[in-house]
Amino acid sequence: MDTQEAKVIANFLIADFENEMQTTMRVLAAVPNQNLDYQPDAKSKTALGLVRHIALEDEWLLDCIANGEFTPPPDDSDACGVMSPADAVECYKAKVSAALDRVRAMSGEQLVGIIDMFGMLQLPALSFLSMAGKHSVHHRGQLSSYLRAMGGKVPGIYGPSGDTPQN
Repeated sequence: MDTQEAKVIANFLIADFENEMQTTMRVLAAVPNQNLDYQPDAKSKTALGLVRHIALEDEWLLDCIANGEFTPPPDDSDACGVMSPADAVECYKAKVSAALDRVRAMSGEQLVGIIDMFGMLQLPALSFLSMAGKHSVHHRGQLSSYLRAMGGKVPGIYGPSGDTPQN
């Protein structure tokens, strides 16, 4: 793939990520505050753990891509300051948009450049951009599956849900 092709593909992936962001923020906002310790299994993250993971790691992945290197993932303990779904939405809206803008500014040469992810994967930055979108949607899906069990309502994701009115 040449650098011009990489830039075209990156623009598509960035637009797709931006579209998914709106859905992600709706799912984050739908998490009931009173059941943040909910987890369907001992191996699963708690609802608050997933809320933090999505809010912090989407930004982290995009920043790592823009920086051309992976740094340790963010601290998702109480020290991170995300203590509620509303905190997560605020953090996500501000920080993920800014990180995505940094990726948007990357040159074609940077997008085809290889990034090493902790010695596990060595891929072009563009491949990690694709992976970042999948990572976000994957964890959003996990969180959306928690909502009804927590006493919440599932927002429309790719159309209406059983909890949203059909137009």
